[in-house]
Amino acid sequence: MHVPEERTTRHSHYNLNYHLVFTPKYRRHVFVGEVRERLMQVFREACSMRDWIVLGMEVMPDHAHLFVSVPPKWSPSDVAKILKGVSARRILQEFPKLRRGKGGGHLWTPSFYVGSAGNISAQTIQRYIESQRKHQVDDD
Repeated sequence: MHVPEERTTRHSHYNLNYHLVFTPKYRRHVFVGEVRERLMQVFREACSMRDWIVLGMEVMPDHAHLFVSVPPKWSPSDVAKILKGVSARRILQEFPKLRRGKGGGHLWTPSFYVGSAGNISAQTIQRYIESQRKHQVDDD
């Protein structure tokens, strides 16, 4: 468990942490097995490239939670747009069977949830994300 802490850029000191939740189109249960593992890897790579720190992540069959620390130059909507865009391109390219059927060429719904957290509520969010997997019954 990574505890959020104050970070520094050339022009700012900050502790901006966002809890993001994305759902696939039609809430399909598509994030299982290889797709789940690859999605988590894509999220980590996209964050790493931008100096965003993944504080917590859980991918369920029908939604994904990310808890990230992001510099202030990035708005929450930009963070969501980038993560959803990069992941949709890569996942649909690598798993073309997801393009078929309901949802067509779209991986994600157009909406998302975002909540912000500092030091105090960050631990609560991390516990919530970690507990998600324990409560999930896989459809496999």
